[in-house]
Amino acid sequence: MTTSTSTNHNFASALTERQLEASFANIDWHAPWLYHLSQLDYLSETISSLSRSSANQANLDRRIDDNQQTARIAKVLNQALTQQGAADRQSLPRTKPSADNYPHTLQFVPQDALPEGQGYEQFIGTTGKIPTRDNLHDLFNGSIWLTFPKTKAMLNYHHMLEIAKQGISERRGRVRDTITVFDENGAILVTSDTSIGEALIDFDWQNSLVKPRKYWDKMDSPNKEAKAAVYIFGHALLEQLIYPRKPLCAHSVVIHVSQDFFALSKLARISYLDDKLSKYMNDLLAQSGVTPRQLAPLPILGVPYFWSDNSEVSFYEDTFVFRSGRHRPKGR
Repeated sequence: MTTSTSTNHNFASALTERQLEASFANIDWHAPWLYHLSQLDYLSETISSLSRSSANQANLDRRIDDNQQTARIAKVLNQALTQQGAADRQSLPRTKPSADNYPHTLQFVPQDALPEGQGYEQFIGTTGKIPTRDNLHDLFNGSIWLTFPKTKAMLNYHHMLEIAKQGISERRGRVRDTITVFDENGAILVTSDTSIGEALIDFDWQNSLVKPRKYWDKMDSPNKEAKAAVYIFGHALLEQLIYPRKPLCAHSVVIHVSQDFFALSKLARISYLDDKLSKYMNDLLAQSGVTPRQLAPLPILGVPYFWSDNSEVSFYEDTFVFRSGRHRPKGR
C-alpha cells in the first residue's frame, strides 16, 4: 500500500469512526420502543462506548484489527447472540431451510462477506450469515434478529421460496414486498381485548388508542392487568425513531393473546410472541393474494405512553396523521 493510499484509508476510517460516534450518541436507549430488545443492557453499554472519544475510544480501536474496522457492529451482535444463548441455555438460533437447503446457525459477518452478485436474503438462507454494515440501520436489524429470531428466519424462508419461483429481479412481487414492508417498518399490536385490535384495523383511533388508554401497558413497568401493547419489529422504523416525528407510521399486525400474556416476564413475553408472530406471518405470506395493504397503519407515536405529547386527547385530532381509511381484515 502506498503512502497516499494508506493516508486515504486512514482518513476514511477516521471519518467512519466520527460518523459512528455521532450516530450512536443520538440513541436514547431508554425510549419505550426499545425496551423489548433482547440484550438491551449489553447493546446500550457497548454501543455507547463507540460514541465516546478520548481514551475509551482509543482503547476500543486497539482491540480491533485494522483490517476489521468495518466489522464492529457484527462483532458486537455476535457477542450479544452468544450471551443470549448462554443466558437462556439454548443453542444459537438457526435459519428455516427451504428446498434442499438445511438449517444454518446464525452469525453476523461484515458486509464484504456477501459475494458480489449474490442476493442478501439468499446468502442468509444458504449460509446463516447476516451481512452487517457499521451503521444504525444494520445495528437495529441485528437487534431484531436477536429479539425475534424465529420470525426473521420465517421471513427469510419465504424470501427463499419466492426466489426459487421467480429468481432475483428488480420486481419482488407481492409476497416479497409484504415481507420487506413488515421487516423494515413493522409493528405488532398484542392485545387480549379483540375490540382494541379491531378498532385499530378500522382506523378507529378513539377506540383503539384513546378511550382504552388505561388498559395499555407501560413498557418500562409492565402491568399484568394491561390489555394491549405494541412491539416494534421494523428495524428501519427504529432507526427513524432516533429523531421522533409525529407522522411516522408503522405497518402493523394484530396478535390476539389471553390475559395471561401480560403476567409474563419481558423475556417470556418476547419468546411467546416470536412463536405466535412467526406462525402468523407464515400463514399470511402463504395466502395467494397477500399484499402490504393487509398491514394496518399505526401512527407509532400515538401508542399510549410512547410519547409524552399523546397524553392529551387533542394529539389524536390531527387528521393529517390520524386519518380515516378503508376497513381491513381482522387480526388473529
